[in-house]
Amino acid sequence: MKKTIALLLCAVLCLSVFTACQSTTPSNQGESKSPASPVEITVVTSYGGDDGNRANYEEAFKAYEAATGNIVKDGSGTSNEEWKAKIMADFETGAEPDVLFFFAGVDANKLIENNKVVSIETIRSVYPDYASNMKEDILPISPADGKKYTVPVNGYWEGLYVNKKVLADCGVEVPGAGYTWDQFMADCETIKSKGYTPVAASLQEVPHYWFEFTVLNHGTVETHNNLPGSSSDETGKAWAAGLNDIKTMYEKGYFPVNTLTATDAEIFQMMADDKAAFAIDGSWKIGWFQENAKNIDDFTVTYVPGKNDRKATDVIGGLSMGYYITKKAWDDPVKQKAAVDFVTAMTKDDVVSKFGATAVTALKKGAVPPSNADSLMIAAIEMTKGSTGIAPATQDNLNQTARASLFANVKNIVTGSITAEAAIDEALAITE
Repeated sequence: MKKTIALLLCAVLCLSVFTACQSTTPSNQGESKSPASPVEITVVTSYGGDDGNRANYEEAFKAYEAATGNIVKDGSGTSNEEWKAKIMADFETGAEPDVLFFFAGVDANKLIENNKVVSIETIRSVYPDYASNMKEDILPISPADGKKYTVPVNGYWEGLYVNKKVLADCGVEVPGAGYTWDQFMADCETIKSKGYTPVAASLQEVPHYWFEFTVLNHGTVETHNNLPGSSSDETGKAWAAGLNDIKTMYEKGYFPVNTLTATDAEIFQMMADDKAAFAIDGSWKIGWFQENAKNIDDFTVTYVPGKNDRKATDVIGGLSMGYYITKKAWDDPVKQKAAVDFVTAMTKDDVVSKFGATAVTALKKGAVPPSNADSLMIAAIEMTKGSTGIAPATQDNLNQTARASLFANVKNIVTGSITAEAAIDEALAITE
């Protein structure tokens, strides 16, 4: 990751909220005319039932339905490797949706290489105001062909969520900007001795948050997005060291007893139930706490502990997801405008602001946090303002199969069934 890009993202991080594009008046959008009867479009997003922004998503697409008379057939699910694989399978069998909310970067390479989604340039040739409220230089560029396809919505950061009630009962202070890995490990031992689970994480289903930060702890913001050639080169050694830090946490009993078998949803509930102290997750999880916490003031979010040359204030973040219009919908004279209007409606400034007021944004006008921001949102805003560097998640540079292999092996690494080095080399050997 080049330093200039990291600095740019860091600057953007302090602006707040997810990315989007301004709505435009349908009469200004090309020559297409709305059909007399309602149009049904199929939409797939990651705003599944357990997503913190599910309610905001439903509110937004129902407003689109009311405004246009069109019908949204929603096929959203939880974002994980199984979800990604199902989407790819649907495209291969001709069962793809009309609009897809999906990852930017290498995850979408197959869709672009197989001409399954339409570029923003193509869409603007008919609808010139499409994504007109976006900062053009921040629109994600596809590594497949150098073009822009997705209207990015999910700007994000990842941080350490904290149950302050649990920490207080254990006599542990809430971590701050100078929090070190050694302090963290000592605090985990204290928390464990008091009968609580130090870290809520499912190594079975969602090990990647801890992977990102433990790897970053053995590198820098500038080098974090380098892919290793093997486990024996400098980057490969950093990955192995990070994975072995997770192994040490497991061996010390800092994860839930069922971390190797339970789902992420089951494990994360321990935070709301005051059974666990720490959890790493993203900016999108604020909505989950707002819906599930008995008292939102019992929770905060702060920096993940730092180690070696990494400051705790160096964070993982960037612009990761957005809306694609599929070739299937674009070539359909009935569905084309309905799909364009849907993306436009879902990415208006005011709509995007409801999805969270603390994350990266590419909105030209930026986004202002709501006047009624709660303590968790305020803490998140302060965290992003205090960040000293930002690196996009390195896992996004792996192809889907390689990433699935690596993360499936995390539970084998921590139990000693395979070494971190062997798991890394196994993943790197996978090509698509």
